[in-house]
Amino acid sequence: MNMISTRKARKKRTNHEEKQINQRPKVLDLGCGNKKRPGAIGIDFNSRLAPDIVHDLNNFPYPLEDSSLDEVYLDNTLEHLDNVIRVMEEVHRILKPGGLVKVIVPYFRSQWAYIDPTHKHFFTVESFAYFDPDHVICSRYDYSLARFKTEKIVFNETLENRWTKRIILEFANRWPLRYEYHLSHFYPLDDISFYLRKL
Repeated sequence: MNMISTRKARKKRTNHEEKQINQRPKVLDLGCGNKKRPGAIGIDFNSRLAPDIVHDLNNFPYPLEDSSLDEVYLDNTLEHLDNVIRVMEEVHRILKPGGLVKVIVPYFRSQWAYIDPTHKHFFTVESFAYFDPDHVICSRYDYSLARFKTEKIVFNETLENRWTKRIILEFANRWPLRYEYHLSHFYPLDDISFYLRKL
């Protein structure tokens, strides 16, 4: 193989690799802390944790382009911020149409929701109904123009669970509202994950 064909092959491989990189979903981990998701752009106010972008998430706008991301993760971040509605509006701004948001937050009945003195908000099964136009709460209380479809709600998705808790989880994840209304005060779960789709 001569030098010219080697260079062409290398350039072709580089172009192919670049296309693959550009086709990967652009993912943002808001409030990444020291556990940034692999392949994501991490943003956090704490520069000691070496995020990709240092920014206080209570200051708007975020230093990101409109409609530039495919996915946004807020893993135990939203409960620490001042204004949930404003944060979700900013997430809506930076997501591409149809983009996915995964929010993991403390469940309002959990003792862990109240243990951390930096927690400012607690969440129920219907906390994101205010952004979902298919829900009566959204039309009744039109707090924001940001709209997300709630695709899935999962309790304790990222936690280790004993067999007794797994029985409750089976019920809670199948019928979240029934669990909240009838069982959550007897057997509180710990956190709740929301899968939201930008509309």
